[in-house]
Amino acid sequence: MIQIVKSVWDFIQGQILGMKWLNELIGRGLTAIGLNINTRAGGSVQFFIYDAVKILFLLSLLIFIISYIQSYFPPERTKRILGRFHGVTANTLAALLGTVTPFCSCSSIPLFIGFSSAGLPVGVTFSFLISSPLVDLGSLVLLMSIFGGKVAVAYVVVGLILAVVGGTMIEKMRLEKYVESFVNAAGSVDIESPDLTKRDRLVYAKEQVQSTVKKVILYIFIGVGIGAVIHNWIPAEWIQTVLGSKNPFSVILATVVGVPMYADIFGTIPIAEALFYKGVGLGTILSFMMAVTALSAPSIIMLRKAVKPKLLAIFVGIVSGGIIIIGYLFNAFQFLLV
Repeated sequence: MIQIVKSVWDFIQGQILGMKWLNELIGRGLTAIGLNINTRAGGSVQFFIYDAVKILFLLSLLIFIISYIQSYFPPERTKRILGRFHGVTANTLAALLGTVTPFCSCSSIPLFIGFSSAGLPVGVTFSFLISSPLVDLGSLVLLMSIFGGKVAVAYVVVGLILAVVGGTMIEKMRLEKYVESFVNAAGSVDIESPDLTKRDRLVYAKEQVQSTVKKVILYIFIGVGIGAVIHNWIPAEWIQTVLGSKNPFSVILATVVGVPMYADIFGTIPIAEALFYKGVGLGTILSFMMAVTALSAPSIIMLRKAVKPKLLAIFVGIVSGGIIIIGYLFNAFQFLLV
C-alpha cells in the first residue's frame, strides 16, 4: 500500500507538477530540427524553453484559482476581519492572508499602506508585508515540482514563522510613531463591496492572471536565462567554491547578493533549480530566494516612503537575521528533506 501511494505521489510530482513529459517532448522537438541537446548550447535552449513554459503555465493556473478565491475577500472585508483579532493571532492571520495575495514585494506595499491607514497595528501589517511576497500557494506548487513536497512545505512553514515572529517583534517594540504621518492621516473609506456573480469572479481572475503575468514575465525570462547559464555553462567546482558547504559564509553571501536584486519568487525558482543541481546547499539557495523576494532594493525604497528610517532598519535587520538563521538550519538538516 505504501509503495502504491509513493508511486502515485512520484507520478504527480514528476509528470504533473514537474511536467517531465514536457521536457522530453521539447527535447525530441529540438532534436528533430537538428539541435543537439547534449551540447551546452542545446541543453541551455532546452532548459530555457522547458522552465519558461512550465513556470508560466503553473503560474497562470494558480493565479487564476487564487484570484477567484480572493474575490470573496475584498480589502474592506479583510480589514474588518483582521481588526477583530489582536496579538499573535492577528499576526498569524495577516501572514496567512499574505499566502493568498500573489504579489511581489513592491505590489504588496500599497496594501500595507492601506492596512496601516485603516488602523491595523503596525506589527500586523508587517506580518502581511513579509509573508505576501515570500510565501504563496504558487511557490508551494513550483517548489514541490523541483525540490519535492518536504522542502516545499518546510519553506512555506518557515516563511510563515518568519512573518509572524517578525511582525510580533515589531509590535512589541511599539514602533507606531515611526510610520510616516501621511499614512495614518489617510484614513479608510469602508465601502461595502458589491456582490459579484460567478461570471464577474471568473473575469476578475482572468484579469489578475493577465496583470500578474505582465508584471513578472520579464523576471521569469531573466531568471530562466540565468538558470540555463548556471546549469549548462558554469562548472560545478566554481559554484561549490563560492556557495558550497565548505564556505561557512555561503548563507550570508547568498542573502547579501539577493537583496539588491528585484524579482518575485517565480523568477528566482529557475536559478534555485540550477544551483541545487550544481550541489549548492538547500539553505543557501532558500536564503537567496527569500532575500530577493522579501528585501529587494526597489521594495525597500518604496517602503521608505511609508515608514521612517529607524523602523525600516529594524524591519530589514529582523528579516535579514531570520533569513540567515533559516538558511543555516536548512543546510544543517538538509539530509532530512532531500
